[in-house]
Amino acid sequence: MDWKQAWSTTAATTNSALDALAPMCAPFAARWDREAERRAQLRTSDNLKALMVAQREHNSARSTHAMARNQRSAARKASNNPLSATRRAARTAHKAARQHHSQARSVLKEARKNYPATLAARAVQTHVAHAVPGGLASWLMTEAAHALTVWPASISAGLIGLNAAGLWLGRRQPSARLDDGMTAEERRLASRLDPSFWVQNADARGLAGTVPTPAKLTPAGLVSHVRLDGRWTPKTFRAKADEIRALLGARTDLRMEITSGSHGDRATITLRTRSAADGIDLSGWKAGEPWGVDTVTGEPVMVPLGRRMLIAGTSGSGKSWSTRALLAEASEAPDHRLVVIDPKRVEAINWEHRARTAITIDEVLEVTDELVAEMHERLALVPRGRDTIEISEQRPRITVFVDEGAEVITMARKKRAKGSDGEPGDPDWSQIMENLGTLARMARATEIILIWATQKPTMDAKGGIDPQISAQITYRAALALSTSGESRVVFGDDATEKGWHAHELPMPGVAMLRSGPKAKPHPINTRAFSPADVIALPDRPIWKRGTSKPTRSTLRLVKEPTATAAESAATGTETNRDRVLRAVHDGARTLRDVTDRTGINKGTVSREIKALTSAGDLRKSDDGMLLPGKEAA
Repeated sequence: MDWKQAWSTTAATTNSALDALAPMCAPFAARWDREAERRAQLRTSDNLKALMVAQREHNSARSTHAMARNQRSAARKASNNPLSATRRAARTAHKAARQHHSQARSVLKEARKNYPATLAARAVQTHVAHAVPGGLASWLMTEAAHALTVWPASISAGLIGLNAAGLWLGRRQPSARLDDGMTAEERRLASRLDPSFWVQNADARGLAGTVPTPAKLTPAGLVSHVRLDGRWTPKTFRAKADEIRALLGARTDLRMEITSGSHGDRATITLRTRSAADGIDLSGWKAGEPWGVDTVTGEPVMVPLGRRMLIAGTSGSGKSWSTRALLAEASEAPDHRLVVIDPKRVEAINWEHRARTAITIDEVLEVTDELVAEMHERLALVPRGRDTIEISEQRPRITVFVDEGAEVITMARKKRAKGSDGEPGDPDWSQIMENLGTLARMARATEIILIWATQKPTMDAKGGIDPQISAQITYRAALALSTSGESRVVFGDDATEKGWHAHELPMPGVAMLRSGPKAKPHPINTRAFSPADVIALPDRPIWKRGTSKPTRSTLRLVKEPTATAAESAATGTETNRDRVLRAVHDGARTLRDVTDRTGINKGTVSREIKALTSAGDLRKSDDGMLLPGKEAA
């Protein structure tokens, strides 16, 4: 036998067992040390002097009380008359001495509390008080035929041994076995998560009654499970996040997650010292590549097309860079088309060669009108027994991306100017939000999908999310947000409880995605896609109602003149303006008549009538009827 190896193995096993027992005894040792320190701090010279004075006063009062009691007994024996002067005087003296003795006893009790015995002395006194009667009982009960009658003494000896062993184990410094792959910061944090350090310093931070397990290194950082004793719950432990960070000495910008553990009396501390997405290149884009990588599991995160989606993120969070990969995917396949509504214009101009863009209020109203009309036309084509239509190049999936929801909502609230006849001269801008709400509620079956993006995800009067649209969204993504209230708006009322803390995400390019009840609140490193990368993408067909012919539009700073009816007839296409003009020539005289004949949205008809009237192609009679312009001659 290799005695050296055997001894080494035995020592290692013993140390492992002791290291496992040490955290269990650490709270007992810490409590003992705290009480011993408290008693030592009270044992000052002033308190000792007060105790000695109190003892002298108590001894004197006790002697006086005993003497007065004896005198009262003698007076009773000397006279049978209870009203005699001698008995009354003795009774009064005894009462005064008894009160003085009681007061001196209270002062002595307080002085002893202020100058307590050492904890070791108190422990010896307690064990002696138990061991001496136990030993005598064992001696008296022991017989030759009954050796087990020594149990009282053995119990006393066992208690003394348990007390000493518990103190030794609780004060023992376990040998923390840290992974070699840890950084210097992780080693320091792991040492502070060790039970021996935590228990000794937790009380000063108001965390007494909590004991963590040694930290384990995972691809996403350090993880430690905490046992919660007494009145602690995971919720109250989570509320002590600042004290926990201070106890660990962690960086302020280090992401720390505190969640419920496997049982009701357990919590889990996760320190995101590293990311499972480290080393993965997420720049650029190619068809089929993931939207991002889960920083906890390292798994790719795919966002399937055809899902209504909300994307929120404060300014500078990387919202635009993160969403471009989704838009590129939505405009890549032959049976996919993209529509970008961007009142700010900055993002829309990057996609003009791959998407239908709408920047001005007229363009937004026009494209939403066309989308609603397309939706109604497709709904009639949904076959019985199916939930959606079959997408094809003739009926492609249309992804409608609203880049800044708050601006679109503000745009739709614009007041309409009145014309000379007293009627509104501008189109009904509120129709924009009605159209988008209709698309959110009804258009999924027709493969017209709405993606709503905003910087300020609130639902108040100036908010960036319409409640009707928000209720229909199934995929919710958020980069860094400003407040926890915004996180609840995006992810739901249970966001804070379930760990969807988007307001704590770092910037830029880190997001959370909630796609269902089983989704985990894991941070995701999203793909970065620059404007130059977007412009470098090849051209794709641009959707327009009634045609899917590929075009490439250019930025126009001056509005080009509208094509005339003759030019439209020559090119073989008919615009909404042509249809309105033809309806009037065919006998339509009111706005409602034109709307019924053409099937065009009321707001679009109103806008086209105004443009045709300004151009002289239409005119209004004295009673407000619509007439062809050439009849004015």
